[in-house]
Amino acid sequence: MSPSGAYFASHLRHELCARNHAYAIEKKLTYVESFGVMPVIVYQPDEARHGNFLDDTYVAILGNPHWRRRLEKVHAQARTSLPKSDRRWRELDSCTSSDALLMNVFCFPGVIGNSPLRSLLGIEDRTAIQFGFRARVPLNSGLFDRTEVDLRLGDLLIEAKLTESDFQAKEAELVRGYRDFKEVFDPRALPVAKGKFLSYQLIRNVLAAHTTKSSFCVLLDQRRPDLIEQWYAVMRCVRIADLRVRCKVLTWQELSEALPDPLRKFLDRKYGIARPRQAPATALITRDFGL
Repeated sequence: MSPSGAYFASHLRHELCARNHAYAIEKKLTYVESFGVMPVIVYQPDEARHGNFLDDTYVAILGNPHWRRRLEKVHAQARTSLPKSDRRWRELDSCTSSDALLMNVFCFPGVIGNSPLRSLLGIEDRTAIQFGFRARVPLNSGLFDRTEVDLRLGDLLIEAKLTESDFQAKEAELVRGYRDFKEVFDPRALPVAKGKFLSYQLIRNVLAAHTTKSSFCVLLDQRRPDLIEQWYAVMRCVRIADLRVRCKVLTWQELSEALPDPLRKFLDRKYGIARPRQAPATALITRDFGL
């Protein structure tokens, strides 16, 4: 990760941790804090409520077996970074989870029927919502890579980011193993470091969009200009004009303009995601992480 990337990721994480600390106290939510100099708020759900989600959204998730299964993703660092609990900690319990943010938006009742949102994303009414879509991206070996895409809305694939440091890197030899890699990209122009292609997740998802004849959108925060730069560094290397047109980037802030008021206010208060050119709601910041 570049120094600028570390700066933007760290400061966004700092803001989210402070906001959620204030939010959890204000709403009297049950939570714990991770270990370390910048404690992350991790919510403890009960049968009817989960502090990381709007109440209406959480009810909708529990009522959909496919969505509910998404909540079961195990928190990879729980053993070393969180207090012991009778319940296994889940990735979507964390206030910095981009998957939880994604579900907060797209599982909110009736949101897909919202005309401004459909227009912004270029999707049809009654579009099926599929989290963790496994695209079959062909390899030179004749096998397929079925690594998941965060969200599929009809013929739109979405990769969501929040405080993640980057889009990961992968050994160049493995990336060249994708059957359509040289057809889709100019390999000489893609960013490389220490024998690895940078922004591997973007490369793989563009290939998935090509295979499935879909569009592809990167959804990230406007407070992460480093990730926006990384996306454009990949997108300009796409050889196929039609595919390049089907690739786009949206910020959570731009998306919030097309959302219902209760959801927009929740995103503003809990995440600091406000409409572009509008200052986010202030949060009662009660701690100093020393940044």
